[in-house]
Amino acid sequence: MKEETIAAISTALGSSGIGIVRISGSEAVEVADRIFRSRTGKKLAACKSHTIHYGEIYEGNHRIDEVLVMLMRGPRSYTTEDTVEINCHGGIYLVKKVLRLALENGARMAEPGEFTKRAFLGGRMDLSQAEAVMDVIRSDNEYALDASIRQLKGEISQAIREMRSSLLYEIARIESALDDPEHISLEGYGEKLQILLCEIIERVRKLIDSFDSGRQMKEGIKTVILGKPNVGKSSLLNLLAGEERAIVTEMAGTTRDVLEESVLLDGIRLRLLDTAGIRKTEDQVERIGVERAYQQGKDADLVLYVADAASGVDEQDREIYQTIQEKRMIVLLNKTDLRDGEEGELEILSRTILKDWNPEAVILFSAQEKIGMDALKEAIRNVFFEGKVFASEEIHITNIRHWNLLKEAKRSLVLVQDSIEKGMPEDFYSIDLMAAYEKLGLIVGEEIEEDLVNEIFGKFCMGK
Repeated sequence: MKEETIAAISTALGSSGIGIVRISGSEAVEVADRIFRSRTGKKLAACKSHTIHYGEIYEGNHRIDEVLVMLMRGPRSYTTEDTVEINCHGGIYLVKKVLRLALENGARMAEPGEFTKRAFLGGRMDLSQAEAVMDVIRSDNEYALDASIRQLKGEISQAIREMRSSLLYEIARIESALDDPEHISLEGYGEKLQILLCEIIERVRKLIDSFDSGRQMKEGIKTVILGKPNVGKSSLLNLLAGEERAIVTEMAGTTRDVLEESVLLDGIRLRLLDTAGIRKTEDQVERIGVERAYQQGKDADLVLYVADAASGVDEQDREIYQTIQEKRMIVLLNKTDLRDGEEGELEILSRTILKDWNPEAVILFSAQEKIGMDALKEAIRNVFFEGKVFASEEIHITNIRHWNLLKEAKRSLVLVQDSIEKGMPEDFYSIDLMAAYEKLGLIVGEEIEEDLVNEIFGKFCMGK
Protein backbone atom coordinates (compact mmCIF):
# COMPACT_ATOMS: atom_id res chain seq x y z
CA MET A 1 0.00 0.00 0.00
CA LYS A 2 2.71 2.49 0.96
CA GLU A 3 4.36 2.15 -2.46
CA GLU A 4 1.29 3.71 -4.07
CA THR A 5 0.83 7.46 -4.28
CA ILE A 6 -2.57 8.67 -3.12
CA ALA A 7 -4.52 11.90 -3.52
CA ALA A 8 -7.73 13.40 -2.15
CA ILE A 9 -9.45 16.68 -1.40
CA SER A 10 -8.64 17.54 2.22
CA THR A 11 -10.98 20.48 2.70
CA ALA A 12 -14.77 20.47 2.93
CA LEU A 13 -16.35 20.12 -0.50
CA GLY A 14 -18.19 23.39 -1.02
CA SER A 15 -17.64 26.87 -2.40
CA SER A 16 -14.96 28.52 -0.28
CA GLY A 17 -11.94 30.77 -0.52
CA ILE A 18 -9.41 27.93 -0.61
CA GLY A 19 -9.48 24.24 -1.40
CA ILE A 20 -6.62 21.82 -0.69
CA VAL A 21 -5.70 18.72 -2.67
CA ARG A 22 -3.28 16.48 -0.78
CA ILE A 23 -0.91 14.06 -2.52
CA SER A 24 1.19 11.56 -0.54
CA GLY A 25 3.52 8.71 -1.45
CA SER A 26 6.80 7.85 -3.07
CA GLU A 27 5.88 9.66 -6.31
CA ALA A 28 3.98 12.59 -4.80
CA VAL A 29 6.55 15.15 -5.95
CA GLU A 30 6.70 13.71 -9.48
CA VAL A 31 2.89 13.72 -9.77
CA ALA A 32 2.75 17.35 -8.67
CA ASP A 33 5.54 18.36 -11.07
CA ARG A 34 3.50 17.00 -13.99
CA ILE A 35 0.67 19.47 -13.37
CA PHE A 36 2.34 22.38 -11.52
CA ARG A 37 4.54 25.08 -13.05
CA SER A 38 6.37 27.35 -10.66
CA ARG A 39 6.74 31.04 -11.55
CA THR A 40 10.48 30.58 -11.05
CA GLY A 41 10.56 27.67 -13.49
CA LYS A 42 12.07 25.42 -10.82
CA LYS A 43 10.76 21.86 -10.42
CA LEU A 44 9.54 20.74 -7.00
CA ALA A 45 11.95 17.80 -7.21
CA ALA A 46 14.80 20.28 -6.91
CA CYS A 47 13.30 22.19 -3.97
CA LYS A 48 13.94 21.83 -0.27
CA SER A 49 11.44 20.28 2.11
CA HIS A 50 8.90 22.39 3.99
CA THR A 51 8.79 25.17 1.42
CA ILE A 52 5.88 26.90 -0.34
CA HIS A 53 5.90 27.66 -4.06
CA TYR A 54 3.79 30.03 -6.16
CA GLY A 55 2.66 29.06 -9.64
CA GLU A 56 -0.13 27.59 -11.77
CA ILE A 57 -1.80 24.25 -12.37
CA TYR A 58 -1.86 23.21 -16.02
CA GLU A 59 -3.76 20.62 -18.00
CA GLY A 60 -1.39 20.16 -20.91
CA ASN A 61 -0.79 23.75 -22.05
CA HIS A 62 -4.07 25.02 -20.64
CA ARG A 63 -3.78 27.07 -17.45
CA ILE A 64 -6.31 25.92 -14.83
CA ASP A 65 -5.65 27.97 -11.67
CA GLU A 66 -3.20 30.09 -9.73
CA VAL A 67 -2.01 28.15 -6.67
CA LEU A 68 0.37 27.83 -3.75
CA VAL A 69 2.02 24.42 -3.35
CA MET A 70 3.46 23.18 -0.07
CA LEU A 71 6.24 20.57 -0.24
CA MET A 72 6.98 18.29 2.75
CA ARG A 73 9.41 15.43 2.32
CA GLY A 74 9.18 12.28 4.42
CA PRO A 75 9.60 11.37 7.16
CA ARG A 76 8.88 14.94 8.34
CA SER A 77 5.31 15.00 7.11
CA TYR A 78 1.89 13.98 8.43
CA THR A 79 2.01 10.62 6.65
CA THR A 80 5.81 10.20 7.07
CA GLU A 81 5.96 10.09 3.25
CA ASP A 82 6.69 12.74 0.63
CA THR A 83 3.61 14.97 0.67
CA VAL A 84 2.45 17.80 -1.57
CA GLU A 85 -0.53 20.01 -0.76
CA ILE A 86 -1.98 22.14 -3.55
CA ASN A 87 -3.81 25.23 -2.28
CA CYS A 88 -6.14 26.36 -5.04
CA HIS A 89 -9.30 28.47 -5.21
CA GLY A 90 -12.16 26.73 -3.44
CA GLY A 91 -14.79 26.29 -6.14
CA ILE A 92 -16.27 22.78 -6.14
CA TYR A 93 -15.67 22.16 -9.85
CA LEU A 94 -12.14 23.62 -9.73
CA VAL A 95 -10.96 21.57 -6.73
CA LYS A 96 -12.37 18.39 -8.27
CA LYS A 97 -10.58 19.19 -11.54
CA VAL A 98 -7.21 19.62 -9.76
CA LEU A 99 -7.77 16.27 -8.02
CA ARG A 100 -8.67 14.62 -11.32
CA LEU A 101 -5.43 15.91 -12.86
CA ALA A 102 -3.44 14.41 -9.98
CA LEU A 103 -5.19 11.07 -10.49
CA GLU A 104 -4.56 11.15 -14.24
CA ASN A 105 -0.86 11.79 -13.64
CA GLY A 106 0.06 8.87 -11.42
CA ALA A 107 -1.87 9.04 -8.13
CA ARG A 108 -4.82 6.94 -7.08
CA MET A 109 -7.82 8.06 -5.05
CA ALA A 110 -7.17 7.81 -1.31
CA GLU A 111 -9.47 5.66 0.79
CA PRO A 112 -11.24 7.20 3.80
CA GLY A 113 -8.69 7.81 6.55
CA GLU A 114 -5.78 6.56 4.45
CA PHE A 115 -3.51 9.55 5.13
CA THR A 116 -3.87 9.00 8.89
CA LYS A 117 -3.54 5.24 8.43
CA ARG A 118 -0.15 5.85 6.79
CA ALA A 119 0.82 8.12 9.67
CA PHE A 120 0.02 5.22 12.03
CA LEU A 121 1.83 2.61 9.92
CA GLY A 122 4.78 4.99 9.60
CA GLY A 123 5.09 5.22 13.40
CA ARG A 124 4.20 8.89 13.63
CA MET A 125 1.35 8.14 16.05
CA ASP A 126 -0.14 5.12 17.77
CA LEU A 127 -3.65 3.85 17.16
CA SER A 128 -5.31 5.70 20.04
CA GLN A 129 -3.80 8.98 18.80
CA ALA A 130 -4.93 8.24 15.25
CA GLU A 131 -8.48 7.64 16.48
CA ALA A 132 -8.31 10.98 18.30
CA VAL A 133 -7.75 12.76 14.97
CA MET A 134 -11.37 12.21 13.92
CA ASP A 135 -12.59 13.06 17.40
CA VAL A 136 -10.82 16.43 17.09
CA ILE A 137 -12.46 17.03 13.71
CA ARG A 138 -15.92 16.07 14.99
CA SER A 139 -15.68 17.92 18.31
CA ASP A 140 -18.54 20.38 18.68
CA ASN A 141 -17.93 21.72 22.19
CA GLU A 142 -15.04 22.78 24.43
CA TYR A 143 -15.15 19.64 26.58
CA ALA A 144 -15.04 17.23 23.63
CA LEU A 145 -12.24 19.19 21.96
CA ASP A 146 -10.17 19.30 25.16
CA ALA A 147 -10.52 15.54 25.70
CA SER A 148 -9.67 14.79 22.05
CA ILE A 149 -6.61 17.05 22.02
CA ARG A 150 -5.28 15.41 25.17
CA GLN A 151 -5.71 11.97 23.59
CA LEU A 152 -4.03 13.20 20.41
CA LYS A 153 -1.09 14.45 22.49
CA GLY A 154 -0.66 10.91 23.79
CA GLU A 155 -1.84 11.14 27.40
CA ILE A 156 -3.89 7.95 27.14
CA SER A 157 -1.04 6.26 25.25
CA GLN A 158 1.43 7.17 27.98
CA ALA A 159 -0.80 5.76 30.71
CA ILE A 160 -1.30 2.52 28.75
CA ARG A 161 2.40 2.13 27.96
CA GLU A 162 3.40 2.62 31.60
CA MET A 163 1.07 -0.17 32.70
CA ARG A 164 2.22 -2.46 29.89
CA SER A 165 5.84 -1.87 30.81
CA SER A 166 5.18 -2.91 34.41
CA LEU A 167 3.30 -6.03 33.30
CA LEU A 168 6.01 -7.02 30.82
CA TYR A 169 8.66 -6.75 33.54
CA GLU A 170 6.70 -9.14 35.77
CA ILE A 171 6.05 -11.57 32.90
CA ALA A 172 9.76 -11.64 32.08
CA ARG A 173 10.63 -12.17 35.74
CA ILE A 174 8.27 -15.15 36.05
CA GLU A 175 9.47 -16.72 32.82
CA SER A 176 13.12 -16.27 33.82
CA ALA A 177 12.50 -17.87 37.22
CA LEU A 178 10.71 -20.82 35.65
CA ASP A 179 13.61 -21.32 33.21
CA ASP A 180 16.30 -20.93 35.89
CA PRO A 181 14.80 -21.79 39.32
CA GLU A 182 18.24 -22.42 40.86
CA HIS A 183 19.34 -18.80 40.50
CA ILE A 184 16.04 -16.87 40.47
CA SER A 185 13.67 -17.40 43.40
CA LEU A 186 9.96 -16.64 43.40
CA GLU A 187 9.55 -17.14 47.13
CA GLY A 188 7.10 -14.57 48.49
CA TYR A 189 6.62 -13.22 44.97
CA GLY A 190 2.83 -13.52 45.01
CA GLU A 191 2.45 -11.01 47.86
CA LYS A 192 4.69 -8.47 46.09
CA LEU A 193 2.83 -8.97 42.81
CA GLN A 194 -0.50 -8.37 44.58
CA ILE A 195 0.63 -4.86 45.55
CA LEU A 196 1.47 -4.01 41.93
CA LEU A 197 -1.76 -5.55 40.67
CA CYS A 198 -3.82 -3.44 43.06
CA GLU A 199 -2.14 -0.30 41.72
CA ILE A 200 -2.64 -1.21 38.05
CA ILE A 201 -6.23 -2.40 38.55
CA GLU A 202 -7.05 0.89 40.25
CA ARG A 203 -5.60 2.84 37.31
CA VAL A 204 -7.56 0.71 34.85
CA ARG A 205 -10.73 1.10 36.93
CA LYS A 206 -10.42 4.89 36.89
CA LEU A 207 -10.10 4.86 33.10
CA ILE A 208 -13.13 2.57 32.80
CA ASP A 209 -15.17 4.78 35.14
CA SER A 210 -14.23 7.88 33.13
CA PHE A 211 -16.06 6.55 30.08
CA ASP A 212 -19.51 7.88 31.02
CA SER A 213 -18.26 11.45 31.45
CA GLY A 214 -16.00 11.03 28.41
CA ARG A 215 -18.95 9.87 26.31
CA GLN A 216 -20.98 12.83 27.51
CA MET A 217 -18.17 15.20 26.49
CA LYS A 218 -17.97 13.61 23.06
CA GLU A 219 -21.63 12.90 22.23
CA GLY A 220 -23.41 15.35 24.49
CA ILE A 221 -25.39 14.90 27.70
CA LYS A 222 -28.68 13.09 27.10
CA THR A 223 -31.04 15.54 28.80
CA VAL A 224 -34.71 14.60 29.08
CA ILE A 225 -37.40 17.14 29.92
CA LEU A 226 -40.11 15.55 32.06
CA GLY A 227 -43.20 16.74 33.86
CA LYS A 228 -46.98 16.87 33.84
CA PRO A 229 -48.86 18.33 30.87
CA ASN A 230 -48.88 22.11 30.33
CA VAL A 231 -46.09 22.94 32.80
CA GLY A 232 -43.86 24.54 30.14
CA LYS A 233 -41.68 21.66 28.90
CA SER A 234 -41.97 22.62 25.23
CA SER A 235 -41.41 26.29 26.09
CA LEU A 236 -38.17 25.23 27.81
CA LEU A 237 -37.06 23.29 24.73
CA ASN A 238 -37.76 26.29 22.50
CA LEU A 239 -35.86 28.60 24.88
CA LEU A 240 -32.79 26.36 25.01
CA ALA A 241 -32.86 25.68 21.25
CA GLY A 242 -33.23 29.37 20.44
CA GLU A 243 -36.10 28.71 18.03
CA GLU A 244 -39.69 27.47 17.93
CA ARG A 245 -39.02 23.74 17.70
CA ALA A 246 -42.07 22.55 19.65
CA ILE A 247 -45.72 23.59 19.44
CA VAL A 248 -46.78 25.55 22.52
CA THR A 249 -50.47 26.04 23.38
CA GLU A 250 -52.57 26.37 26.50
CA MET A 251 -54.12 22.98 25.68
CA ALA A 252 -52.66 20.16 27.80
CA GLY A 253 -51.19 17.16 25.98
CA THR A 254 -49.99 18.98 22.83
CA THR A 255 -46.73 16.99 22.73
CA ARG A 256 -47.43 13.35 21.86
CA ASP A 257 -43.99 12.03 20.89
CA VAL A 258 -40.34 12.59 21.78
CA LEU A 259 -38.82 15.66 20.11
CA GLU A 260 -35.01 15.81 20.06
CA GLU A 261 -32.76 18.83 19.59
CA SER A 262 -29.01 19.27 20.04
CA VAL A 263 -28.10 22.51 21.82
CA LEU A 264 -24.88 24.11 23.01
CA LEU A 265 -25.19 25.66 26.45
CA ASP A 266 -22.09 27.56 27.58
CA GLY A 267 -19.84 25.13 25.72
CA ILE A 268 -21.74 22.06 26.97
CA ARG A 269 -23.48 19.91 24.36
CA LEU A 270 -26.95 18.77 25.43
CA ARG A 271 -28.95 16.14 23.53
CA LEU A 272 -32.25 17.63 24.59
CA LEU A 273 -35.44 15.54 24.45
CA ASP A 274 -38.88 17.03 25.01
CA THR A 275 -41.46 14.42 26.03
CA ALA A 276 -45.21 14.06 26.37
CA GLY A 277 -46.78 15.38 29.55
CA ILE A 278 -47.14 12.51 32.01
CA ARG A 279 -50.69 11.82 33.12
CA LYS A 280 -53.26 9.06 33.09
CA THR A 281 -55.15 9.14 29.81
CA GLU A 282 -57.54 7.04 27.73
CA ASP A 283 -56.13 8.43 24.48
CA GLN A 284 -54.10 5.57 22.97
CA VAL A 285 -51.64 7.84 21.10
CA GLU A 286 -51.04 10.03 24.15
CA ARG A 287 -50.62 6.93 26.34
CA ILE A 288 -47.83 5.68 24.04
CA GLY A 289 -46.21 9.11 24.34
CA VAL A 290 -46.35 8.91 28.13
CA GLU A 291 -44.73 5.44 28.08
CA ARG A 292 -41.94 6.78 25.87
CA ALA A 293 -41.45 9.71 28.23
CA TYR A 294 -40.95 7.33 31.16
CA GLN A 295 -38.49 5.22 29.14
CA GLN A 296 -36.46 8.23 28.03
CA GLY A 297 -36.30 9.43 31.63
CA LYS A 298 -34.90 6.08 32.76
CA ASP A 299 -32.20 6.22 30.05
CA ALA A 300 -31.24 9.88 30.60
CA ASP A 301 -27.91 11.27 31.79
CA LEU A 302 -29.83 14.23 33.22
CA VAL A 303 -33.53 14.88 33.86
CA LEU A 304 -34.85 18.44 33.77
CA TYR A 305 -38.05 18.05 35.77
CA VAL A 306 -40.43 20.93 35.10
CA ALA A 307 -43.03 21.74 37.75
CA ASP A 308 -45.64 24.49 37.76
CA ALA A 309 -44.71 27.12 40.34
CA ALA A 310 -48.28 28.45 40.26
CA SER A 311 -49.88 25.18 41.37
CA GLY A 312 -46.93 23.74 43.28
CA VAL A 313 -45.97 20.07 43.55
CA ASP A 314 -48.71 17.49 44.02
CA GLU A 315 -49.07 13.73 44.40
CA GLN A 316 -48.78 13.16 40.64
CA ASP A 317 -45.37 14.91 40.63
CA ARG A 318 -44.28 12.65 43.48
CA GLU A 319 -45.39 9.54 41.59
CA ILE A 320 -43.37 10.60 38.54
CA TYR A 321 -40.36 11.28 40.76
CA GLN A 322 -40.48 7.73 42.15
CA THR A 323 -39.80 6.32 38.68
CA ILE A 324 -36.68 8.49 38.07
CA GLN A 325 -35.33 9.06 41.58
CA GLU A 326 -32.03 7.32 40.74
CA LYS A 327 -31.25 9.75 37.91
CA ARG A 328 -29.37 13.02 38.12
CA MET A 329 -32.13 15.63 38.24
CA ILE A 330 -32.55 19.39 38.20
CA VAL A 331 -36.01 20.65 39.15
CA LEU A 332 -37.24 23.80 37.38
CA LEU A 333 -40.12 25.59 39.13
CA ASN A 334 -41.48 27.19 35.97
CA LYS A 335 -43.92 30.11 35.60
CA THR A 336 -42.48 31.95 38.60
CA ASP A 337 -43.39 35.19 36.79
CA LEU A 338 -47.03 34.40 37.57
CA ARG A 339 -46.41 34.50 41.35
CA ASP A 340 -45.16 38.03 41.93
CA GLY A 341 -44.76 38.92 45.58
CA GLU A 342 -44.75 35.29 46.74
CA GLU A 343 -41.01 34.58 46.68
CA GLY A 344 -41.10 33.37 50.27
CA GLU A 345 -43.54 30.59 49.45
CA LEU A 346 -41.43 29.52 46.49
CA GLU A 347 -38.32 29.41 48.65
CA ILE A 348 -40.14 27.16 51.11
CA LEU A 349 -41.29 24.93 48.25
CA SER A 350 -37.71 24.76 46.91
CA ARG A 351 -36.30 23.70 50.27
CA THR A 352 -39.05 21.07 50.62
CA ILE A 353 -38.25 19.57 47.22
CA LEU A 354 -34.52 19.55 47.99
CA LYS A 355 -35.21 17.72 51.23
CA ASP A 356 -37.84 15.23 50.01
CA TRP A 357 -36.56 14.53 46.49
CA ASN A 358 -32.85 15.25 46.83
CA PRO A 359 -32.32 16.61 43.29
CA GLU A 360 -29.05 18.23 42.24
CA ALA A 361 -30.71 21.67 42.30
CA VAL A 362 -34.07 23.44 42.41
CA ILE A 363 -34.26 26.55 40.24
CA LEU A 364 -36.88 29.28 40.20
CA PHE A 365 -37.54 29.56 36.48
CA SER A 366 -39.65 31.24 33.83
CA ALA A 367 -39.33 30.07 30.24
CA GLN A 368 -41.57 32.95 29.17
CA GLU A 369 -39.47 35.68 30.81
CA LYS A 370 -36.12 33.81 30.48
CA ILE A 371 -35.60 33.84 34.24
CA GLY A 372 -33.20 31.28 35.74
CA MET A 373 -31.05 30.50 32.67
CA ASP A 374 -27.77 31.41 34.38
CA ALA A 375 -28.68 29.26 37.38
CA LEU A 376 -29.50 26.33 35.06
CA LYS A 377 -26.14 26.61 33.24
CA GLU A 378 -24.28 26.75 36.56
CA ALA A 379 -26.19 23.72 37.88
CA ILE A 380 -25.33 21.62 34.81
CA ARG A 381 -21.64 22.58 35.09
CA ASN A 382 -21.67 21.62 38.77
CA VAL A 383 -23.34 18.27 38.09
CA PHE A 384 -21.06 17.11 35.28
CA PHE A 385 -17.85 19.14 35.39
CA GLU A 386 -17.50 20.28 39.00
CA GLY A 387 -18.39 23.83 38.04
CA LYS A 388 -15.42 24.20 35.68
CA VAL A 389 -15.71 25.66 32.20
CA PHE A 390 -13.27 23.11 30.81
CA ALA A 391 -12.76 19.41 31.47
CA SER A 392 -10.77 18.38 34.51
CA GLU A 393 -7.14 17.35 34.36
CA GLU A 394 -8.05 13.67 34.60
CA ILE A 395 -7.81 11.49 31.51
CA HIS A 396 -11.21 10.60 30.06
CA ILE A 397 -11.91 7.58 27.85
CA THR A 398 -14.24 8.56 24.99
CA ASN A 399 -13.81 5.54 22.69
CA ILE A 400 -15.97 2.47 23.28
CA ARG A 401 -13.29 0.21 21.76
CA HIS A 402 -10.83 1.39 24.40
CA TRP A 403 -13.47 0.95 27.12
CA ASN A 404 -14.14 -2.67 26.16
CA LEU A 405 -10.43 -3.52 26.00
CA LEU A 406 -9.82 -1.94 29.41
CA LYS A 407 -12.61 -4.07 30.91
CA GLU A 408 -11.09 -7.21 29.39
CA ALA A 409 -7.64 -6.27 30.71
CA LYS A 410 -9.08 -5.68 34.19
CA ARG A 411 -10.79 -9.07 34.07
CA SER A 412 -7.45 -10.77 33.32
CA LEU A 413 -5.68 -8.89 36.13
CA VAL A 414 -8.38 -9.95 38.60
CA LEU A 415 -7.80 -13.56 37.51
CA VAL A 416 -4.13 -13.16 38.46
CA GLN A 417 -5.19 -11.96 41.90
CA ASP A 418 -7.46 -15.00 42.25
CA SER A 419 -4.60 -17.32 41.27
CA ILE A 420 -2.37 -15.77 43.93
CA GLU A 421 -5.04 -16.06 46.62
CA LYS A 422 -5.63 -19.73 45.71
CA GLY A 423 -1.90 -20.52 45.80
CA MET A 424 -1.71 -21.48 42.14
CA PRO A 425 1.71 -22.02 40.45
CA GLU A 426 3.41 -18.91 39.07
CA ASP A 427 3.01 -19.97 35.44
CA PHE A 428 -0.74 -19.37 35.89
CA TYR A 429 0.07 -15.74 36.72
CA SER A 430 2.02 -15.38 33.50
CA ILE A 431 -0.87 -16.50 31.28
CA ASP A 432 -3.31 -13.90 32.57
CA LEU A 433 -0.68 -11.19 32.85
CA MET A 434 0.10 -11.71 29.16
CA ALA A 435 -3.61 -11.54 28.31
CA ALA A 436 -3.90 -8.17 30.07
CA TYR A 437 -0.70 -6.97 28.40
CA GLU A 438 -2.09 -7.85 24.95
CA LYS A 439 -5.50 -6.24 25.57
CA LEU A 440 -3.86 -2.99 26.63
CA GLY A 441 -1.61 -3.23 23.58
CA LEU A 442 -4.61 -3.32 21.26
CA ILE A 443 -5.57 0.16 22.49
CA VAL A 444 -2.36 1.70 21.16
CA GLY A 445 -2.13 -0.58 18.14
CA GLU A 446 0.39 -3.19 19.22
CA GLU A 447 -0.19 -6.65 17.69
CA ILE A 448 -3.36 -5.42 15.99
CA GLU A 449 -4.86 -7.24 13.02
CA GLU A 450 -5.12 -5.63 9.59
CA ASP A 451 -8.91 -6.09 9.41
CA LEU A 452 -9.40 -4.04 12.57
CA VAL A 453 -7.08 -1.31 11.29
CA ASN A 454 -9.09 -1.11 8.07
CA GLU A 455 -12.36 -0.99 10.01
CA ILE A 456 -11.16 1.85 12.25
CA PHE A 457 -9.77 4.05 9.47
CA GLY A 458 -12.71 3.27 7.20
CA LYS A 459 -14.83 5.47 9.50
CA PHE A 460 -12.65 8.53 8.78
CA CYS A 461 -13.63 11.26 6.36
CA MET A 462 -12.08 11.43 2.89
CA GLY A 463 -8.84 13.39 2.66
CA LYS A 464 -7.79 12.68 6.25
